[in-house]
Amino acid sequence: METELRAGSTIVDEQSAVSWGAIAAGAVGAAALGLLLIAFGAGLGLSAVSPWSDSGVSAATFKTGTGIYLVIVAVMSSTVGGYLAARLRSKWAGAHTHEVFFRDTAHGFITWAFATLLSASALSSVTGYLANGAAAGVGGAASQATRSVNPADIYVDKLFRPDATAQVASAPASSPAAAPSGANSIQSRAEILRLWTASFHDNRGLSPADKAYVVQIVAARTGISQADAEKRVDDVITEAKTASDTARKAAARLSFWLTAAMLFGAFAASLAAVEGGSLRDGTWSDRVLIPRPI
Repeated sequence: METELRAGSTIVDEQSAVSWGAIAAGAVGAAALGLLLIAFGAGLGLSAVSPWSDSGVSAATFKTGTGIYLVIVAVMSSTVGGYLAARLRSKWAGAHTHEVFFRDTAHGFITWAFATLLSASALSSVTGYLANGAAAGVGGAASQATRSVNPADIYVDKLFRPDATAQVASAPASSPAAAPSGANSIQSRAEILRLWTASFHDNRGLSPADKAYVVQIVAARTGISQADAEKRVDDVITEAKTASDTARKAAARLSFWLTAAMLFGAFAASLAAVEGGSLRDGTWSDRVLIPRPI
Protein backbone atom coordinates (compact mmCIF):
# COMPACT_ATOMS: atom_id res chain seq x y z
CA MET A 1 0.00 0.00 0.00
CA GLU A 2 2.79 2.38 0.90
CA THR A 3 4.49 1.53 -2.38
CA GLU A 4 1.34 2.41 -4.35
CA LEU A 5 0.97 5.74 -2.53
CA ARG A 6 4.60 6.53 -3.15
CA ALA A 7 4.21 5.67 -6.84
CA GLY A 8 1.07 7.79 -7.12
CA SER A 9 2.82 10.71 -5.46
CA THR A 10 5.65 10.39 -7.95
CA ILE A 11 3.22 10.55 -10.88
CA VAL A 12 1.55 13.68 -9.46
CA ASP A 13 4.87 15.39 -8.77
CA GLU A 14 6.09 14.76 -12.31
CA GLN A 15 3.01 16.36 -13.82
CA SER A 16 2.50 20.09 -14.12
CA ALA A 17 -0.30 21.42 -11.93
CA VAL A 18 -1.15 24.12 -14.51
CA SER A 19 -2.20 23.43 -18.11
CA TRP A 20 -1.38 26.78 -19.71
CA GLY A 21 -2.50 25.65 -23.14
CA ALA A 22 -5.98 24.82 -21.83
CA ILE A 23 -6.11 28.09 -19.88
CA ALA A 24 -5.13 30.12 -22.95
CA ALA A 25 -7.73 28.34 -25.08
CA GLY A 26 -10.46 28.95 -22.52
CA ALA A 27 -9.47 32.60 -22.10
CA VAL A 28 -9.52 33.26 -25.85
CA GLY A 29 -12.91 31.58 -26.13
CA ALA A 30 -14.29 33.61 -23.22
CA ALA A 31 -12.96 36.89 -24.65
CA ALA A 32 -14.38 36.16 -28.11
CA LEU A 33 -17.78 35.21 -26.72
CA GLY A 34 -17.78 38.32 -24.52
CA LEU A 35 -17.11 40.52 -27.54
CA LEU A 36 -19.91 38.84 -29.46
CA LEU A 37 -22.37 39.37 -26.62
CA ILE A 38 -21.29 43.00 -26.17
CA ALA A 39 -21.87 43.62 -29.88
CA PHE A 40 -25.30 42.02 -29.59
CA GLY A 41 -26.07 44.10 -26.49
CA ALA A 42 -25.03 47.29 -28.29
CA GLY A 43 -27.47 46.42 -31.06
CA LEU A 44 -30.24 45.88 -28.53
CA GLY A 45 -29.39 49.16 -26.81
CA LEU A 46 -29.44 51.15 -30.04
CA SER A 47 -32.80 49.58 -30.90
CA ALA A 48 -34.29 50.35 -27.49
CA VAL A 49 -33.31 54.02 -27.14
CA SER A 50 -34.69 56.95 -29.09
CA PRO A 51 -33.99 60.70 -29.25
CA TRP A 52 -37.73 61.37 -29.00
CA SER A 53 -39.06 61.87 -25.48
CA ASP A 54 -42.23 59.83 -26.00
CA SER A 55 -40.57 56.68 -27.40
CA GLY A 56 -37.92 54.22 -26.30
CA VAL A 57 -36.86 53.23 -22.80
CA SER A 58 -36.04 55.79 -20.15
CA ALA A 59 -32.48 56.68 -19.20
CA ALA A 60 -32.81 55.00 -15.77
CA THR A 61 -34.13 51.79 -17.32
CA PHE A 62 -31.37 51.82 -19.93
CA LYS A 63 -28.64 52.22 -17.30
CA THR A 64 -30.05 49.45 -15.09
CA GLY A 65 -30.54 47.15 -18.07
CA THR A 66 -26.98 47.81 -19.21
CA GLY A 67 -25.62 46.85 -15.79
CA ILE A 68 -27.65 43.64 -15.63
CA TYR A 69 -26.59 42.73 -19.17
CA LEU A 70 -22.92 43.24 -18.24
CA VAL A 71 -23.35 40.70 -15.43
CA ILE A 72 -25.04 38.24 -17.80
CA VAL A 73 -22.24 38.63 -20.37
CA ALA A 74 -19.59 38.06 -17.70
CA VAL A 75 -21.31 34.93 -16.39
CA MET A 76 -21.92 33.39 -19.83
CA SER A 77 -18.47 34.06 -21.27
CA SER A 78 -16.65 33.07 -18.07
CA THR A 79 -18.65 29.85 -17.82
CA VAL A 80 -17.69 28.81 -21.33
CA GLY A 81 -14.05 29.76 -20.76
CA GLY A 82 -13.75 27.86 -17.48
CA TYR A 83 -15.48 24.80 -18.91
CA LEU A 84 -13.18 24.71 -21.93
CA ALA A 85 -10.07 25.09 -19.78
CA ALA A 86 -11.13 22.14 -17.60
CA ARG A 87 -12.14 19.84 -20.43
CA LEU A 88 -8.97 20.51 -22.42
CA ARG A 89 -6.52 20.02 -19.55
CA SER A 90 -4.42 16.89 -19.08
CA LYS A 91 -5.70 14.34 -16.60
CA TRP A 92 -3.82 14.31 -13.31
CA ALA A 93 -3.11 10.64 -12.61
CA GLY A 94 -2.80 9.68 -8.97
CA ALA A 95 -3.98 13.03 -7.55
CA HIS A 96 -6.39 13.11 -4.63
CA THR A 97 -9.95 14.22 -5.37
CA HIS A 98 -9.53 17.29 -3.14
CA GLU A 99 -6.38 18.27 -5.01
CA VAL A 100 -8.14 17.82 -8.34
CA PHE A 101 -11.01 19.99 -7.11
CA PHE A 102 -8.61 22.75 -6.10
CA ARG A 103 -6.68 22.60 -9.38
CA ASP A 104 -9.86 22.74 -11.45
CA THR A 105 -11.08 25.73 -9.46
CA ALA A 106 -7.71 27.43 -9.91
CA HIS A 107 -7.80 26.72 -13.66
CA GLY A 108 -11.20 28.37 -13.95
CA PHE A 109 -10.10 31.41 -11.95
CA ILE A 110 -6.87 31.84 -13.94
CA THR A 111 -8.81 31.50 -17.18
CA TRP A 112 -11.18 34.26 -16.05
CA ALA A 113 -8.24 36.48 -15.07
CA PHE A 114 -6.47 35.86 -18.39
CA ALA A 115 -9.65 36.59 -20.36
CA THR A 116 -10.21 39.79 -18.36
CA LEU A 117 -6.69 41.05 -19.09
CA LEU A 118 -7.02 40.05 -22.74
CA SER A 119 -10.30 41.88 -23.10
CA ALA A 120 -9.02 44.98 -21.32
CA SER A 121 -5.91 45.24 -23.53
CA ALA A 122 -6.75 43.87 -26.98
CA LEU A 123 -10.51 44.46 -27.13
CA SER A 124 -10.80 47.84 -25.39
CA SER A 125 -10.86 49.79 -28.66
CA VAL A 126 -13.65 47.66 -30.13
CA THR A 127 -15.83 47.75 -27.02
CA GLY A 128 -15.19 51.48 -26.70
CA TYR A 129 -16.40 51.99 -30.25
CA LEU A 130 -19.56 50.02 -29.52
CA ALA A 131 -20.11 51.95 -26.29
CA ASN A 132 -19.73 55.26 -28.13
CA GLY A 133 -22.34 54.10 -30.62
CA ALA A 134 -24.77 53.31 -27.81
CA ALA A 135 -24.08 56.66 -26.16
CA ALA A 136 -24.73 58.43 -29.45
CA GLY A 137 -28.07 56.65 -29.67
CA VAL A 138 -29.03 57.85 -26.20
CA GLY A 139 -27.90 61.41 -26.70
CA GLY A 140 -29.26 61.85 -30.21
CA ALA A 141 -27.29 63.10 -33.17
CA ALA A 142 -23.80 63.28 -31.67
CA SER A 143 -20.91 63.81 -34.07
CA GLN A 144 -17.18 63.36 -33.88
CA ALA A 145 -16.69 67.11 -33.70
CA THR A 146 -19.01 67.36 -30.72
CA ARG A 147 -17.12 64.70 -28.77
CA SER A 148 -13.86 66.64 -29.25
CA VAL A 149 -15.21 69.92 -27.81
CA ASN A 150 -14.00 70.96 -24.38
CA PRO A 151 -17.04 71.01 -22.05
CA ALA A 152 -15.82 74.31 -20.59
CA ASP A 153 -16.33 75.93 -24.02
CA ILE A 154 -20.03 75.19 -23.82
CA TYR A 155 -20.41 76.89 -20.45
CA VAL A 156 -18.41 79.91 -21.59
CA ASP A 157 -20.69 80.14 -24.64
CA LYS A 158 -23.67 80.24 -22.30
CA LEU A 159 -22.03 82.98 -20.26
CA PHE A 160 -21.41 85.15 -23.33
CA ARG A 161 -24.72 84.43 -25.05
CA PRO A 162 -25.97 87.86 -26.16
CA ASP A 163 -29.27 89.20 -24.91
CA ALA A 164 -31.09 90.66 -27.93
CA THR A 165 -33.41 92.89 -25.85
CA ALA A 166 -30.58 94.36 -23.83
CA GLN A 167 -28.51 94.99 -26.95
CA VAL A 168 -31.34 96.86 -28.70
CA ALA A 169 -32.04 99.00 -25.63
CA SER A 170 -28.39 99.93 -25.15
CA ALA A 171 -27.43 100.27 -28.81
CA PRO A 172 -27.29 104.13 -28.92
CA ALA A 173 -25.13 104.33 -25.81
CA SER A 174 -22.75 101.53 -26.71
CA SER A 175 -19.05 102.24 -26.68
CA PRO A 176 -15.85 100.22 -27.28
CA ALA A 177 -15.02 100.39 -23.57
CA ALA A 178 -18.39 98.97 -22.50
CA ALA A 179 -18.50 96.19 -25.09
CA PRO A 180 -15.07 94.92 -26.10
CA SER A 181 -14.80 93.55 -29.60
CA GLY A 182 -12.26 92.12 -31.99
CA ALA A 183 -8.97 91.14 -30.37
CA ASN A 184 -10.15 92.27 -26.93
CA SER A 185 -13.24 90.09 -27.20
CA ILE A 186 -11.20 87.03 -28.14
CA GLN A 187 -8.70 87.74 -25.39
CA SER A 188 -11.38 88.13 -22.72
CA ARG A 189 -13.10 84.90 -23.82
CA ALA A 190 -9.81 82.97 -23.72
CA GLU A 191 -9.10 84.40 -20.27
CA ILE A 192 -12.50 83.36 -18.93
CA LEU A 193 -12.11 79.91 -20.50
CA ARG A 194 -8.76 79.34 -18.80
CA LEU A 195 -10.13 80.62 -15.51
CA TRP A 196 -13.21 78.40 -15.75
CA THR A 197 -11.21 75.28 -16.67
CA ALA A 198 -8.70 75.79 -13.86
CA SER A 199 -11.38 76.50 -11.25
CA PHE A 200 -13.54 73.46 -12.09
CA HIS A 201 -10.65 71.07 -12.68
CA ASP A 202 -10.77 69.76 -9.09
CA ASN A 203 -14.53 70.14 -8.66
CA ARG A 204 -14.10 73.62 -7.22
CA GLY A 205 -16.11 76.71 -8.04
CA LEU A 206 -15.02 80.22 -8.86
CA SER A 207 -13.53 82.21 -6.02
CA PRO A 208 -15.41 85.41 -5.01
CA ALA A 209 -12.83 87.60 -6.75
CA ASP A 210 -12.88 85.52 -9.93
CA LYS A 211 -16.65 85.40 -9.92
CA ALA A 212 -16.92 89.19 -9.59
CA TYR A 213 -14.51 89.62 -12.50
CA VAL A 214 -16.45 87.15 -14.67
CA VAL A 215 -19.70 88.99 -13.88
CA GLN A 216 -18.16 92.27 -15.05
CA ILE A 217 -16.92 90.73 -18.30
CA VAL A 218 -20.27 89.04 -18.98
CA ALA A 219 -22.17 92.29 -18.35
CA ALA A 220 -19.86 94.19 -20.70
CA ARG A 221 -19.93 91.57 -23.43
CA THR A 222 -23.67 90.85 -23.42
CA GLY A 223 -25.11 94.25 -22.54
CA ILE A 224 -27.20 93.00 -19.63
CA SER A 225 -27.32 94.54 -16.19
CA GLN A 226 -24.94 93.66 -13.39
CA ALA A 227 -27.67 91.81 -11.48
CA ASP A 228 -28.69 89.80 -14.54
CA ALA A 229 -25.05 88.98 -15.30
CA GLU A 230 -24.54 87.75 -11.75
CA LYS A 231 -27.67 85.59 -11.99
CA ARG A 232 -26.48 84.16 -15.32
CA VAL A 233 -23.07 83.29 -13.86
CA ASP A 234 -24.72 81.62 -10.84
CA ASP A 235 -27.05 79.62 -13.11
CA VAL A 236 -24.21 78.42 -15.35
CA ILE A 237 -22.08 77.48 -12.32
CA THR A 238 -25.00 75.50 -10.88
CA GLU A 239 -25.53 73.77 -14.23
CA ALA A 240 -21.84 72.85 -14.48
CA LYS A 241 -21.78 71.44 -10.95
CA THR A 242 -24.98 69.48 -11.56
CA ALA A 243 -23.55 67.96 -14.75
CA SER A 244 -20.32 67.08 -12.95
CA ASP A 245 -22.21 65.45 -10.09
CA THR A 246 -24.40 63.50 -12.50
CA ALA A 247 -21.34 62.22 -14.37
CA ARG A 248 -19.71 61.25 -11.07
CA LYS A 249 -22.75 59.26 -9.96
CA ALA A 250 -23.02 57.55 -13.37
CA ALA A 251 -19.33 56.57 -13.22
CA ALA A 252 -19.77 55.23 -9.69
CA ARG A 253 -22.77 53.11 -10.70
CA LEU A 254 -20.90 51.77 -13.72
CA SER A 255 -17.94 50.86 -11.49
CA PHE A 256 -20.24 48.96 -9.12
CA TRP A 257 -21.85 47.08 -12.02
CA LEU A 258 -18.43 46.20 -13.45
CA THR A 259 -17.29 44.98 -10.04
CA ALA A 260 -20.39 42.78 -9.71
CA ALA A 261 -19.89 41.45 -13.25
CA MET A 262 -16.26 40.55 -12.55
CA LEU A 263 -17.09 38.82 -9.26
CA PHE A 264 -19.91 36.79 -10.81
CA GLY A 265 -17.66 35.99 -13.78
CA ALA A 266 -14.86 34.69 -11.53
CA PHE A 267 -17.30 32.50 -9.60
CA ALA A 268 -18.93 31.16 -12.79
CA ALA A 269 -15.56 30.31 -14.37
CA SER A 270 -14.39 28.45 -11.26
CA LEU A 271 -17.64 26.51 -10.92
CA ALA A 272 -17.73 25.63 -14.63
CA ALA A 273 -14.12 24.42 -14.44
CA VAL A 274 -15.00 22.04 -11.60
CA GLU A 275 -17.91 20.61 -13.57
CA GLY A 276 -15.86 20.35 -16.75
CA GLY A 277 -13.00 18.67 -14.91
CA SER A 278 -15.37 16.11 -13.42
CA LEU A 279 -16.68 15.28 -16.86
CA ARG A 280 -13.12 15.12 -18.18
CA ASP A 281 -12.12 12.61 -15.50
CA GLY A 282 -15.40 10.65 -15.70
CA THR A 283 -16.34 11.28 -12.04
CA TRP A 284 -19.23 13.70 -12.42
CA SER A 285 -21.74 13.73 -9.50
CA ASP A 286 -19.93 10.87 -7.71
CA ARG A 287 -20.60 8.56 -10.65
CA VAL A 288 -18.08 6.88 -12.87
CA LEU A 289 -18.76 7.81 -16.47
CA ILE A 290 -17.80 5.23 -19.06
CA PRO A 291 -17.08 6.69 -22.52
CA ARG A 292 -19.12 5.22 -25.34
CA PRO A 293 -17.18 3.16 -27.88
CA ILE A 294 -16.55 4.95 -31.17
